[in-house]
Amino acid sequence: MDELRYTSTRGNGAEVTSAQAIKQGLADDGGLFMPLDIPLIADDTLVELCKMSYAERAAHVLGLFLTDYSHDELLSDCIAAYGEDRFPGGAAPIKGLGDSIRVLELWHGPTCAFKDMALQIMPKLLSRALTKTGEMRKAMILVATSGDTGKAALEGYRDAAGISIKVFYPTGGVSRIQKLQMASQEGNNVSVTAIRGNFDDAQNGVKRIFSDADFAAELNEAGCFLSSANSINWGRLAPQIVYYISAYCDMINAGDILLGEEIDVCVPTGNFGNIFAAYIAKCMGLPINKLICASNSNNILTDFLATGTYDRNRKFYTTMSPSMDILISSNLERLLYVTAGSDKTAGWMKELSEKGVYSVDDETKTMLQRSFEGFYCDEASTQAAIKRIFDTYGYLIDTHTAVAMHCAEQYLEQNPSKRHMLVVSTASPYKFAASVLDAVSDEKPGDDFETIDTLCRVTGAAVPAPLASLKDKKVRFDTVINADEMKADVAAFGGIKA
Repeated sequence: MDELRYTSTRGNGAEVTSAQAIKQGLADDGGLFMPLDIPLIADDTLVELCKMSYAERAAHVLGLFLTDYSHDELLSDCIAAYGEDRFPGGAAPIKGLGDSIRVLELWHGPTCAFKDMALQIMPKLLSRALTKTGEMRKAMILVATSGDTGKAALEGYRDAAGISIKVFYPTGGVSRIQKLQMASQEGNNVSVTAIRGNFDDAQNGVKRIFSDADFAAELNEAGCFLSSANSINWGRLAPQIVYYISAYCDMINAGDILLGEEIDVCVPTGNFGNIFAAYIAKCMGLPINKLICASNSNNILTDFLATGTYDRNRKFYTTMSPSMDILISSNLERLLYVTAGSDKTAGWMKELSEKGVYSVDDETKTMLQRSFEGFYCDEASTQAAIKRIFDTYGYLIDTHTAVAMHCAEQYLEQNPSKRHMLVVSTASPYKFAASVLDAVSDEKPGDDFETIDTLCRVTGAAVPAPLASLKDKKVRFDTVINADEMKADVAAFGGIKA
């Protein structure tokens, strides 16, 4: 197989191998890495993938993008990442609701959120990347999280050789369970700090640190360099492509669809990485008709897909679906690059940085609307969707999945079709137990763990083991700082003075 190389979405970075892209995280010009070509997947390949386990499918699909990794390396890492011990019952099972809706459950990993699907394999890819690129320095993973990425990354990188990880999260922007998961994280190479502000404050702070050349030089002197675990890193995004292809194979195996039959896909969306992975699968040839971008009250993406104008100068809402409380969707930059090229993308990103708003041209907007349609779901509709799905199907969903369900139903009302709708479920309902319980019951228990117990009793839905054991975990990290103190915090963790 010819080597697939990567370049910056903004057009000014050097072409690099996949290992270098994964090690580096961000391109030199501040853009995101993208492959120069998107490999295709043929029908006969899908037939073969239908016969494989999830780990085998993952090794094959990743091998199309990570051409400087051998198949044996990828297969070994995928078997380790997606085994029964990490994903009891299977990595990405599908549940059927009625005749046409299928739910892709991505939360059966160690932290009960979809981020596990990438962050159980990504540390292994990075470790190999360090070797492949001859890197002798220690890698420091720097993460801003709106909830689930932080815990999944901490768990994935815990005690990884030659790697440390620093996570920032907004004080009021994560659920209590998410906060406890991060604050109690075990491992000798981990650090967690809360930021006064919202996710965008944390994310912008991380981006500023990544782009600080002088600080990078100081870290280099200390034998350290920065890398990312957010979906801005291609090593995080590439594994997400796998589960859309795997889901299609599972739908064929279940008799839901025939090979070549189109489906629609609805994804609860914040930073745009998960739905962009679905778009890459579509570009590879997976028969996806429409991608429904589901937003909560922070409906900046809904407006963008409808108008072509991205305007972050708006009110920020703290919602019951906090992983989607985002006004700067970083991976949208990759979609703009694929659609309009690096020159236009660089210009729009400059406008976003300087003015907080940009507008794409009509041709680009039309091209985006061929594949995407945006809907949003307010707080009342989120609660109503949780109750409606539970009352109708006896199936319990979390707040983010509820946003996707509501938006999928909106789309189906406006576009009646016999196509199957694949709705992506991104978290266990028990990660947001208080909001879910409010939707299905009038009971008001005292604390988080009483809430989990009550939700289990009321609904009969099993509590995932990683959450059931959380009450016995000791809090290790309770530091809260302002966003302008993040650099000093990272410097201290890296053993240098800011």
